[in-house]
Amino acid sequence: MTIEVAWFGALCDDDYEFLGVPEPALRSSWDHCSDIVKTADRNGFDNVLLPSGYTLGIDTVAFASAIATHTENIKLLVAVRMGEMHLPQLARQLATIDQMSGGRLNINIISSDIPGEKLASEPRYQRTAEWMQVLRSLLNGESVDFHGDFVDLAIDPPRVRTVSGTSPPFYFGGFSEPAKETAAAHSDVFLTWPDTVAAVAETVTDMRQRAERHGRELRYGLRSHVIVRETEAEARAAAQHLISKLDTDTGETIRKKSLDAASVGVQRQSALREEADDGGYAEPNLWTGVGRARSGAGAAIVGDPDQVAAKLEAYREVGIEAFILSGYPHVDECDLFAEHVLPKLDHGPLS
Repeated sequence: MTIEVAWFGALCDDDYEFLGVPEPALRSSWDHCSDIVKTADRNGFDNVLLPSGYTLGIDTVAFASAIATHTENIKLLVAVRMGEMHLPQLARQLATIDQMSGGRLNINIISSDIPGEKLASEPRYQRTAEWMQVLRSLLNGESVDFHGDFVDLAIDPPRVRTVSGTSPPFYFGGFSEPAKETAAAHSDVFLTWPDTVAAVAETVTDMRQRAERHGRELRYGLRSHVIVRETEAEARAAAQHLISKLDTDTGETIRKKSLDAASVGVQRQSALREEADDGGYAEPNLWTGVGRARSGAGAAIVGDPDQVAAKLEAYREVGIEAFILSGYPHVDECDLFAEHVLPKLDHGPLS
């Protein structure tokens, strides 16, 4: 089975040599983030996640429209927060980006709180479900007559259409009950965060059963960090180098910046760190140290090229078809992964 291998665009101010020690050259900016994406494109990655963080970095949709004209082959996985923008305008913007990129748009659905607002989990995911339904219809070129709790809209689709004439796939991650049910009913690719292979297998099984109850099938992706070096000892040393200047208070401050810092998924990443051995390894080649200074995906696949490839294969065997990877600094690790691991993988964009 061919897998999709994606990189991470770090628009959300998430790039360091030493976790917890920001460097001006690695802060979220057009110059730096476009360098990351162009590096991933040049290295042959299939897709790149362009994340969204209101207080943390530059705007995702604006960035995507610009980088579409500076890349050639890589898909652009554009994160958009449901409820944050006017829905018909968002559909028009996304269709325009798809045209500008020659049909290379994917969409990452974000359901965290709108900046400045708080909403309980269940109604927040109800809002997300309504937005996903209407956004897909508009991107499919369909007129909408929808009257829900959060969307009340009767409108024709925008004249601008995607290259295919249909909606790009929706990638979606979330671990609460409302999140999983929303994903099962409305997403195309369900994303999980790094965990033991057995735990990831349980998540895939759970989501397959939920999707079947909705008469649907999903594909599955894993969002993880990676540290690859020529030897395992060098990779482990690089992991320790990354956290060598991190103190506890700084790490906690970084984790709390994210709008999803209290989510069920983040809580599971914290539990994974607590279950790890004294070196921070939850199981062979799965290191949780990166989660000490990061909300969200809080573990890294660490090892030599064969070990990293084998770990990805283990996840593939339990149902993962797409990997969204990152490393610190993002340009450097992108080059290392492309040199040492990417040639070992049978990969290509999800069809």
